[in-house]
Amino acid sequence: MPRAKLTVQLPEPLWIHEISTSHPDTTFRVSSVLPRSDVTIGIIELVASNPVPILAAIDGESDIRDLELLWKHDETALLQVEASNPSLLVPVQQAGVPMETPFAVEDGVVTWELTTSADRLSTLGDAFDEHGIEYRIEHVHAVDARRAESLLTDRQLEVFLTALDAGYYDVPREATLTDVASALGVTKSTCSDVLHRAESTIAHWFAEKHVDALSRGR
Repeated sequence: MPRAKLTVQLPEPLWIHEISTSHPDTTFRVSSVLPRSDVTIGIIELVASNPVPILAAIDGESDIRDLELLWKHDETALLQVEASNPSLLVPVQQAGVPMETPFAVEDGVVTWELTTSADRLSTLGDAFDEHGIEYRIEHVHAVDARRAESLLTDRQLEVFLTALDAGYYDVPREATLTDVASALGVTKSTCSDVLHRAESTIAHWFAEKHVDALSRGR
């Protein structure tokens, strides 16, 4: 099952294309979307140095039916938008690909990550082409759910995540192996052994899934 990352050029008639290209330094993070037959309702987090004029510009767009400010603090505003132009979502609905949130919109481009079948991913590309929407597939990775679930034991996962959260893998390191062992209440040698086994498993999995695939593509 493929997991893909796409960057899609927003159609110019969309309000968010106009607003995001007029304010290229602003990030619009869509946390939820409700497509309906005639409108699309979305919850959007807007991050800008001064959200007020951007909110006013959104409210002035012709395809905005309703704009409700839910929350605002400093450079962040949360709003619910009801728009009458669902053109970007039509190809997604035609392909039957579930839309994953949150996703970001910046300077007229939306970045999507999605998990679907190869056939539906191909159908989505055809639908984008049919509607004249430009897009680029950044990458496609195979997802093996059974392998992902069994990659680490429960104990290995606990130790690895504890080390990660503590900053053991930060550069520079924020925690030592002794710190991680202390947080887990185990000896340093036990912590090292479990962590090494987890790291080895992850490294071999990464090489199998990505490095080998790149080598074959040369």
